[in-house]
Amino acid sequence: MPKRQLSDLKPMTDGVQLITADERQHRLWKARRLLRDLQMAAMFIEAGTGLRYFAGIDHWLSERMIGAVLPANGDLIYICPAFEEMKFREMMALPGAVQGEVRVWEEHASPYDLVAQAFKDSGIVTGTIGFEEQTRYFLVDGIRKAAPHLNYVSADPITVACRAFKSPAEIALMQRANDITIEAYKFCVDNLHEGMSQAEFAANGSVAHKALGVAGGIGAQFGASTAFPHGSPKLDYLKEGDLVLMDGSCRVDGYFSDISRVVCFGTPTQRMREVWDLEQAAQAAAFAAAQVGAPCEAVDAAARNLINAAGFGPDYKVPGLPHRTGHGIGLDIHEWHYLVRGNKTPLAPGMCFTNEPMICIYGEFGVRLEDCFYMTETGPRFFTQPSPSIDQPFG
Repeated sequence: MPKRQLSDLKPMTDGVQLITADERQHRLWKARRLLRDLQMAAMFIEAGTGLRYFAGIDHWLSERMIGAVLPANGDLIYICPAFEEMKFREMMALPGAVQGEVRVWEEHASPYDLVAQAFKDSGIVTGTIGFEEQTRYFLVDGIRKAAPHLNYVSADPITVACRAFKSPAEIALMQRANDITIEAYKFCVDNLHEGMSQAEFAANGSVAHKALGVAGGIGAQFGASTAFPHGSPKLDYLKEGDLVLMDGSCRVDGYFSDISRVVCFGTPTQRMREVWDLEQAAQAAAFAAAQVGAPCEAVDAAARNLINAAGFGPDYKVPGLPHRTGHGIGLDIHEWHYLVRGNKTPLAPGMCFTNEPMICIYGEFGVRLEDCFYMTETGPRFFTQPSPSIDQPFG
């Protein structure tokens, strides 16, 4: 077959259904119910994926407070710098965003006093406030000093209970993101060539995703550097017989894909084939263990036990599998819950994870195959088909 050209790639975003304001209102309703059940008076949500999840506001982080107060018995109250107000209101008017009162602070004033007043105006004079998990410490500290009469705790029991369970709309967005990244992979693998640098490969991953209609990327490691789970800082150039470990992702309406593939540039050795096949079997064992009601740790154990039985490890020792088998994924590429020893959280419909055991052999090579899956009422389902063989990276 001829190599794929960049001109062969067309946008794959037609028909994408964005998260609606109605769905976000349901998320807020659930969060309020959980707040009341846990006897919390309100939750503070900083700009970032938390605010995007609950309110549809996608604002970057800065040294200035941008966030929202969600009372257990009231509507969102947004906090934003005065000079950002008009832009913030434009963001509130975008499809899928949630309306709410906007309170602003001038540069010389204290945003923490605004938050304290929002608590007071919501009838909160005593009680407990939860902080969304990604809230930065200086904001937590400032709010606590402005309203010292209140108690402050983590809001993980609310945010994780909401975000860990994806709706059909969220799963559809993640499916599209994974479909797009697979197509970008095909272009990148087709265009491997002798002497290619990691930077050139990464550039191909970026332009491929862009041609497919999204921002995304695929990085690569060559040869012995593939043994490092997150790559080596050493600059490598591709040569005949190298394994190529690739790791890529993109976002569709904020929701991530996350896929890894390993191929050989040339003819793989027998040892490469054996280790690759063991990795494939470990990924399949992890998937088979991901049954509704099973603890998250069972998925890790299934992959790790198989790798250890082949003579690697034990436990996290290298040569072997030095990290957890997977992580939750959604608006953040790493989310709760983790597929790791000790995590007894039962798997349930709507949870989404990566499945990425890895076999690291320092000084030789490493093999990681990664595909995302989601839990249904009847068990796990892959977003992407795992690699059939070292010679055929795409199902």
